[in-house]
Amino acid sequence: MITIGVEEEYLLLDPETCLPVPLADQVRAATGLGPITEDGEVQSELLQAQVEVATPVCTDLDEVGGHLLRLRHALGTAAEKHGCRIAASAVAPFRTEAPVPVTRNARYLALRTHAPQLVAEHLVNGMHVHAAVPDKETGVAVLSRVRIWLPVLVAMSANSPFWDGKDTGWASWRTVMFGRWAVSGPPPRFTSLADHDSRIKSLMDTGIITDTGQLYWQARLSERYPTIEVRCADVQLRADAAVMFAGIVRALVATALREQKAGLPLPDCPHELLQAMNWHAARHGLSGRLVDPDGRSRRAGDVLCMLLDHLTPALDEAGDTREVTSLVHRLLQEGTPADRQRRAHAEGGLPGLTQLITGETVAT
Repeated sequence: MITIGVEEEYLLLDPETCLPVPLADQVRAATGLGPITEDGEVQSELLQAQVEVATPVCTDLDEVGGHLLRLRHALGTAAEKHGCRIAASAVAPFRTEAPVPVTRNARYLALRTHAPQLVAEHLVNGMHVHAAVPDKETGVAVLSRVRIWLPVLVAMSANSPFWDGKDTGWASWRTVMFGRWAVSGPPPRFTSLADHDSRIKSLMDTGIITDTGQLYWQARLSERYPTIEVRCADVQLRADAAVMFAGIVRALVATALREQKAGLPLPDCPHELLQAMNWHAARHGLSGRLVDPDGRSRRAGDVLCMLLDHLTPALDEAGDTREVTSLVHRLLQEGTPADRQRRAHAEGGLPGLTQLITGETVAT
């Protein structure tokens, strides 16, 4: 069984104004959570109005869901003690005029010097799924197989339509924001571990990026763990939606491993097409058409059916078929979290939107 772990990033918001508040250190200290993971279950993020959680290594989806609910509730309780709320929105819908302070960490401070405006606007929150791979060579092959499905995951996870109090017209504005970094978007197609390492070395030799943590590809090899890290998804309003993505990512990795073992050729999706597919997915979510991995424009629901068909053997093997399929069907019925944010704002204005993104985060 492929083990998995999930990281989620949240905002800290004022419950009345929906504005970010720089209380991360106080909230983290108030959780009382122990260091179960290597860096602790609750971690700092780039800006002081953000916090990150990390589950332990998990073997099944029930474990993932249990840990995420526990962590969300602990953080939610700690935030309320300090007069704020945690919110699983992938960007801050509103901002203060003054930038949120950067966390006092040497790497974060160096990033601010390197790209001050990008850091000032980096009130963005993602969900990262780590899935175990046997070794780095295999991990590179997995990356080159799962990359063609990343735009579909972007569309499914879209949860960031509002920025500066306005509807951006995008389902995932976070994807656009992240795309401004030097190395971002879908990863290239690598032919081998040597090819992967050589291309990263070329990037590092330029001095444009100073460490591999600045490889902001939507999927990458983890430097610290024997995993690939799929990081294209917006953070999810609901914990069970995050569980759905954990199951999908594990099944994508398992399917890629099976294809690699069978000697099937790597998919050859041109990088410029994949970039365009990703842009389109971020713009529209599931509200219209998507481009499938073969480059054909199809109804979004049909592409999700293709994804499930592609993953069925792996989902069956892991015992995840029923849970993942039912959650995908709910997604198709209710729309993406971005759709739900827009409905909440249309029906209840700022209070309705605030209630959705803070209330859903800690709902069971």
